[in-house]
Amino acid sequence: MFPSIYPIIDSTLPGDRISQFAQQLAAAGVRLIQLRLKNSSAAVVCAQTRVLLTCLEPYGARLIVNDRPDIACIAQAGGVHVGQDDLPVEAARQICGPGRWVGVSTHNLEQLREADRTSADYIAVGPVFPTGSKANPDPVVGVELVRTARQLTRKPLVAIGGITADKAEQVYRAGADSLAVISDLTQAADPAARVRDYAAAFRRSRSR
Repeated sequence: MFPSIYPIIDSTLPGDRISQFAQQLAAAGVRLIQLRLKNSSAAVVCAQTRVLLTCLEPYGARLIVNDRPDIACIAQAGGVHVGQDDLPVEAARQICGPGRWVGVSTHNLEQLREADRTSADYIAVGPVFPTGSKANPDPVVGVELVRTARQLTRKPLVAIGGITADKAEQVYRAGADSLAVISDLTQAADPAARVRDYAAAFRRSRSR
């Protein structure tokens, strides 16, 4: 079963807090985390990836590296996530090999249909709600696009963009297998408690 919550750790979190934060999440039950350091050098991303892999190993959590299949391969991470302006899925797959996940971001139904024809292990769709995590975000797609996307692919579907715990249940109900979350976790006073809020929302969405 695909993990129902997919935290993304980005550069808004100070470097010296990243490993502690990741451990908090993993201890709370998170089994899939993405490292997204857009403005950091390859050396920094690779070093941070290796630190996180060591931290997460006792929990069995999979670490995904954003944008960089080469670093994912070199550091032996659990996979890579690519966007529409990054390497195509099959090129990332060629670098990473069959044993690592390749995820891809989509922002409309045409991109989603194309992603569904690739070997991507999961497809992200969004931004579902307005988000401040990107300098130039794509247009908001809304929950309805998640619902339509669910009808177009059998691959695990990850909803992303402006998602908070109070919005989680409706996005799960629309058909998302997982929710990618950034600021609602990094800014939470108690990240572990917030993870439990998402787990509860997922259970409610599947119980009716």
